[in-house]
Amino acid sequence: MKTQIVRRMVLGGIAAGLMVGLPAHAQKKEVTIAHQDMLVPWHQAIVRGEVEKATGYKVNYKMFGGGGDVIRAMASGQVQIGEAGSAPIASGISQGLPVELIWILDDIASAEALVVRNGSGVNTLADLKGKRIGVPFTSTTHFHTLVALESAGVDPNTVKILNMRPPDIAAAWSRGDIDATFIWNPVLDKVQSNGKVLITSGKISKDTGKATFDGIVVNKEWAKDHKDFLVKFVKVVADADERYRKAKATFDANHAMAKDVAKLSGAKPELVPTTMALMGFPSAKEQATSTWLGGGKNGAAAKSLAATAAFLKAQGTISATLPDYSVAVNPSYAQAVAK
Repeated sequence: MKTQIVRRMVLGGIAAGLMVGLPAHAQKKEVTIAHQDMLVPWHQAIVRGEVEKATGYKVNYKMFGGGGDVIRAMASGQVQIGEAGSAPIASGISQGLPVELIWILDDIASAEALVVRNGSGVNTLADLKGKRIGVPFTSTTHFHTLVALESAGVDPNTVKILNMRPPDIAAAWSRGDIDATFIWNPVLDKVQSNGKVLITSGKISKDTGKATFDGIVVNKEWAKDHKDFLVKFVKVVADADERYRKAKATFDANHAMAKDVAKLSGAKPELVPTTMALMGFPSAKEQATSTWLGGGKNGAAAKSLAATAAFLKAQGTISATLPDYSVAVNPSYAQAVAK
């Protein structure tokens, strides 16, 4: 089955990266940060060079098409810091990738949705049997696709789940090659022009208790030698979130942040306010507690990663899970910024 073949290829890529090993990093003030086309406040900081100004480091930014790609790049040592969804983070940690979660970029809520093509004949989750769904494998939307199917009593093996990066999904949708996709903006906005939302991540989280989020992870070994940088880095991210929260009531496409975020992602500025309004951006104080990063094994982030990993294992995406995911969750930087 194509889904199984692609799944093995994804896992093989991560495993190969882990076998290569992560190179030792010298004490030089340079870092490579992986980002995606997410519409989040801190991307304004990338456009404005705020991390460089705050830390004095040379920062190399690399755009990736999905969280799975970010995790593989971190496994091969190409990247020291990366942003990815809770599903690829859980997958990488479960497979021994030496990274730790240091910041919650966003509580996804309703910013990701399962959209079906007009004329596909799909009106319920049960109608997806035999249909083609494009999702980035090991992403948060891949996880929620499987959760949604399970909750509806649909065997995932009866659905053609195809591994596609967001740009490939947009192209496949235009050609009519897929019947549905579970994706985020800016692709989400594009596919809705001739499709309808069947269910959102927010609804799935509410119904099942299996929440998803986007986060920032860092290589553990690199982090040991660059703690001061990471505190300043997290403060830059936290400050960007705070700017958005303060401007939220009047935030529109003409706001400087909306324009900067759109510039980095390639999205239209008017899409930024509507997308951000669907997500939550926890403050440093919230993140420092069990509400997110704190609380050890009982913290929300650790529990979410554990639940995600358990589901991925059940689906055969990963072979084993950890007894405690808090070993890969580090609240110390959020706690330092929250003081």
